[in-house]
Amino acid sequence: MNNASDTALKHWMTREAIAERMIPLIGALYRERGVVVSIHGRRLIHKSAIGILKAHRYARQLDNTELAVQETLPLIEALSELDLGAASVDLAKLVTRYKEIGEGRGLDDFLRTELSDVLGGGEAEEGRDVVLYGFGRIGRLLARILIAHDGNGQGLRLRAIVVRRGGEKDLIKRASLLRRDSVHGPFEGTITVDTENNTILANGTLIQVIYSDNPTTVDYTAYGIDDAIVVDNTGRWRDRDGLSQHLQAKGVSKVLLTAPGKGDLKNIVHGINHDVIGDDDLILSAASCTTNAITPVLKAINDEYGIEHGHVETVHSFTNDQNLTDNFHNGDRRGRAAALNMVITETGAASAVAKALPELAGKLTGNAIRVPTPNVSMAILNLTLDRAATKDDVNAYLRGLSLNSALRQQIDYIDSPEVVSSDFVGSRRAGIVDGLATISNGRNLVLYVWYDNEFGYSCQVVRVIEQIAGSHPQVFPARESA
Repeated sequence: MNNASDTALKHWMTREAIAERMIPLIGALYRERGVVVSIHGRRLIHKSAIGILKAHRYARQLDNTELAVQETLPLIEALSELDLGAASVDLAKLVTRYKEIGEGRGLDDFLRTELSDVLGGGEAEEGRDVVLYGFGRIGRLLARILIAHDGNGQGLRLRAIVVRRGGEKDLIKRASLLRRDSVHGPFEGTITVDTENNTILANGTLIQVIYSDNPTTVDYTAYGIDDAIVVDNTGRWRDRDGLSQHLQAKGVSKVLLTAPGKGDLKNIVHGINHDVIGDDDLILSAASCTTNAITPVLKAINDEYGIEHGHVETVHSFTNDQNLTDNFHNGDRRGRAAALNMVITETGAASAVAKALPELAGKLTGNAIRVPTPNVSMAILNLTLDRAATKDDVNAYLRGLSLNSALRQQIDYIDSPEVVSSDFVGSRRAGIVDGLATISNGRNLVLYVWYDNEFGYSCQVVRVIEQIAGSHPQVFPARESA
């Protein structure tokens, strides 16, 4: 065998074996103690050995050096020996920090100092009940994420979905839609349907299916559900009066809308204004997918360069509210066949940015083009800045934020010359800056931001639910300010 080939294969097999040793340790930390381990925000839970190695390779985005599994395995082994409470631990950052300040100290001593706030475990907290009102595209993806996050049951617990009965085989069909998805692929796990009790058992999460067309009449306490956060995915009501109907149901304490809220409702974009959520906020909105995609990038640019004014053009995949073939529709142009046409339509995302980022009020205009793709969209931000910036400077700044800032869950960055929209299906970030497409000329800047308008947005919604519930674990090492 060629020496170079032999060496490369042995190197790979060694790294793969180390990654395989990590899997049970990562799983036990999560299930038994609620500890989530990640690499620059990429969660390692439920990952295969290949997935773990890919996450380690991603670390080269920061300093052109791939994170070595030989460095992270001892960290995971040491974490497993500590009596930890719920925490979110970034292995890449811990490795860097240990190199910076851990010289001459044992790994156990270093970790005990870094994680002192969660040492000793403490009493297990009860999880917070979540109900999905509606089970369409966003509802089913929220279910997948919540089930995957169920862990040891101390965080968010998906307890029920509420839908209108669609026929005799309604339960079986809804379970099938959860099991198989034409865009996002098969459900990772097992699903069992109990038609007698109207339940779906998914990876150990027992979900009660409740049939109702009136949110005020549902008694959630009859199913052992109390103090629940109801996530309304239907879009039937978008103002306080309509959504307050949920609060009349027994067992409900909070309501979150997965659409732009009207009137005085707070529109929350996690990472931007989630800290304005108060205990007395009973009804909130998670804004729109486009607002979530563009607001973090706009904030970053405004903070660094200032934005005088700008225009947002979204190239958006078609959605269920459009017609499959030409037919009557109340909206202008939306009656034309979605899979055959580009359709110019309106978007409120540009003006909605100001609800989360008031300093941009009146500075943005927006429009949208619906295109014949089922998922993943793009926002083109055409901005006039307060001060000039070069393409390289802007890209380096946004790339840095995507790796090492409080906005790293929201902003991602890529500079591959070959990526297309389907490459971003399943992205957990709110938006991904395409660095090679950036155009800068003095104070004129054009940014291209990809976003999975279904899954990426759903991840943002779950982050808001966690904020409402107060269930997000402490992050270690502590994140830097954006």
